[in-house]
Amino acid sequence: MADVVKHSVHTLVFRSLKRTHDIFISEEGQPVPEDEESLKQKIACKVRDEYEPVKNMAAPNERVARMTGQPLAKTTDGGMPTSNIKVAGPHDYPLAPGVTLSPSTKARSQVPSEDAVRKVISEMQTPPVPSGHGVDDMLRGSTSKALQTITPSQQLALAKQAVYAPKPKWHPPWKLMRVISGHLGWVRCLAIDPTNEWFATGANDRVIKIWELASGKLKLTLTGHISTVRALEVSPRQPYLFSAGEDKMVKCWDLEQNKVVRHYHGHLSAVYCMSLHPTIDVLVTGGRDSAARVWDMRTKACVHTLGGHTNTLADIQTQASNPQVITGSHDSTIRLWDLAAGKTMSVLTNHKKSVRALALHPTEFSFASGSPDNIKQWKFPDGNFLQNITGHTSIINTLAVNSDGVLVSGGRLWEGCTEYLCPTSECLTV
Repeated sequence: MADVVKHSVHTLVFRSLKRTHDIFISEEGQPVPEDEESLKQKIACKVRDEYEPVKNMAAPNERVARMTGQPLAKTTDGGMPTSNIKVAGPHDYPLAPGVTLSPSTKARSQVPSEDAVRKVISEMQTPPVPSGHGVDDMLRGSTSKALQTITPSQQLALAKQAVYAPKPKWHPPWKLMRVISGHLGWVRCLAIDPTNEWFATGANDRVIKIWELASGKLKLTLTGHISTVRALEVSPRQPYLFSAGEDKMVKCWDLEQNKVVRHYHGHLSAVYCMSLHPTIDVLVTGGRDSAARVWDMRTKACVHTLGGHTNTLADIQTQASNPQVITGSHDSTIRLWDLAAGKTMSVLTNHKKSVRALALHPTEFSFASGSPDNIKQWKFPDGNFLQNITGHTSIINTLAVNSDGVLVSGGRLWEGCTEYLCPTSECLTV
C-alpha cells in the first residue's frame, strides 16, 4: 500500500481555491437567476403594504358624490359629470383619484374674485339686525341662524383670512452652570431620572456613568457593553435602566442590584435609538438594520419588527395615543406606526435630507422633526404639516420641548414652536 503524501495547509488551500475557480469560471459575470415564485411573493407583499388602505375604497363615482354631497349621476357616454365638481387650486385636476386626466374628465377650481371676497368679509363683520324682534330674541336666535346660513363663499373667505403667529415671550440668556468630566470618549447619549435626582450618560468608552443631578458628583459606573453606548432610557415605573450600543446589544439594568438582568437579542447591526412606551411595558429600539423592533420588557420577546425604512433609524418616539410609535430615518422619511397592528399609518416625505431627531410636544398633539434642511412641525394623528423652522445650516442631532413650549434644537433655542428665535445673547449648544 502506497504511503499517503502529506501536503501543507498552504498547498491544500490553494488547490481548493483552484478547484472552486474552475467550477464557477463559466458563470462569471452572469446575473444570479431569480426565483419566479419568490419574485411574485415579494411584489405581492409590496403591493399589500403600499395599497392596503385604498384597496377597498369606493368607486370614483361614489367617492366624488360623497365628497361633494351631490347625487350620483352619469353623463350620456358613461363618464363622470363635471358641472358640480369644485377643486381647490389654479390647475386642472381629474375628477377623482384613479381617473386619468383628459379634456372630458378634468375639473377646474371655482375661486371667487378678490372683490367678492371683500364684500363677503364686510357683510360678515356687520351682520344685519332682524326687524321686528327684541334684544332677547336676537340674542337667543340670531347667532345660531347666522351660523346656519353661512354660504360656501363665506367659508372660503374665512379660510383666506391671515393667521398670525403669536409674539414670542422673552427668555433670559442661558448661562453655563457646571462642566462635568469623567468619560474617556465622546458622550453619545443621556437620560434623566423622572424624579430629577440623577441622570445617566453613555459614551465611546463603553461605560455608563450615573451622576447626581444637584451636585454633579459621580455615583456609579456600569460596565458591560463592548462598544459605544448609543442610547439610554430610564423606566418611570420600575427601577430599570435600558441601554443600547453599537455592539448590537440591548440591555436592561436593575439599579437596585446594579447588574444586567435581561438581554434583548435580534438586531443585526448597531442600535442607535430606543424609546419606552409611557403606559405599557414595551420597549422600541432601532438602528443600522433599518428596522424598529418592539420588545416585551418582561418576557424579552420581540412583539413586532417594524420594517419599511430603507436606511438607518436615527430616532424613535412613543406616546399613549395613536400613532403610538414615530420613527425618523436617514432615508429622509418619518413613519407613523400603528403599534397594535404593527403597520405603517403614514409616511411623511417632506424632508429632503436625513431625519436625525424627533421631539413630542408635552401638551399639544404635535411633534417636531430635525434635518439639515430645516426643522418641521407636524400635527397628529395624520402627520399634517404645520410649519418650517429655519436657521440651522448643519446637521441637527437632538431636539427637546419643555412644558413651556420652548423647543431646543442642536444649536439654537426656539420659542413655542414658532418661527421666532428667542433673543438670547448666544446660541445654546446641546
